[in-house]
Amino acid sequence: MKLKLMVLAISLVSFSGAAAAFDFGKLLEEGINQELNKGRQTQPARDASQSAAPQPKSKIDAGQLGFALFGDYSPEEETRIGRQIAGNLLGAVPLVRDDKLQRYVNLVGDWVAQQSGRKDITWHFGVLDTEDINAFAAPGGYIFVTKGLYQRLNNEAELAGVLAHEIAHVTLKHHLKVLKQSSLIGALGQAASHKAKDSDQVVQNLIGNGAEIMARGLDKNAEFEADRVGIVFAARAGYDPWGLPDVLQDLAGLPAKDSRTSLLYKTHPHPADRLAALGEAVDGHLDAVQGKDLPGRFYHLR
Repeated sequence: MKLKLMVLAISLVSFSGAAAAFDFGKLLEEGINQELNKGRQTQPARDASQSAAPQPKSKIDAGQLGFALFGDYSPEEETRIGRQIAGNLLGAVPLVRDDKLQRYVNLVGDWVAQQSGRKDITWHFGVLDTEDINAFAAPGGYIFVTKGLYQRLNNEAELAGVLAHEIAHVTLKHHLKVLKQSSLIGALGQAASHKAKDSDQVVQNLIGNGAEIMARGLDKNAEFEADRVGIVFAARAGYDPWGLPDVLQDLAGLPAKDSRTSLLYKTHPHPADRLAALGEAVDGHLDAVQGKDLPGRFYHLR
């Protein structure tokens, strides 16, 4: 099957040149918060002489509660949420201006994603122009790797392992599960029942929680699960399943106070802890798997 080469940025945000040094996590939160504040109207102060009108008692919407307990997002709703988060992220940090790099990462990512079973969404991959070392996933198949992390990779199997971890987050719907458990249950119920119709205001309201997920990360059990599932996806794609563990081992050797990993350690368990959990889970089951590293095919940044 012919693979589609997709470059994510073009329709979401124009390139704005090379990124300068900055606090990536802080900038990410600020960019999303600015989007959240758009369109909000401040309520005028009530005159003290006016008597306050009685407020109706809030009622629990059975449909909203039912969705929170038993419902699920449609692929279209998942994509809307992911597109909004991805657009806000790209509004803060542009993609690396290298079309060959972006096409290559999309080619590798799309092939690994085909092993996940999620054929109901369109996958998008991109390399962010920041020296920070991290990777992100948003619902609907939006996957990002930072330039700082990409430059530490040695072969295609390591790239596939990193992308497979993020693909696993989307496949397992980790971010959507957090959103469903959030305090915005009313907005979630509206999104599920299509009350928002053509407006993305409900989705925009969700981005407050999306910002927290992206800036603070998922819980460690979700990260450990994505590691386990990710190496299986990479192995199915024909890559050496130890690509991701090799990356984790490299990151574990970085100085503890390296500014480039400050957000990584906020959004993920320490690489050494991930390696230990992964080793315990695998326990020799992949020793017989013979995959490829493909260092000669790996695209090196200019």
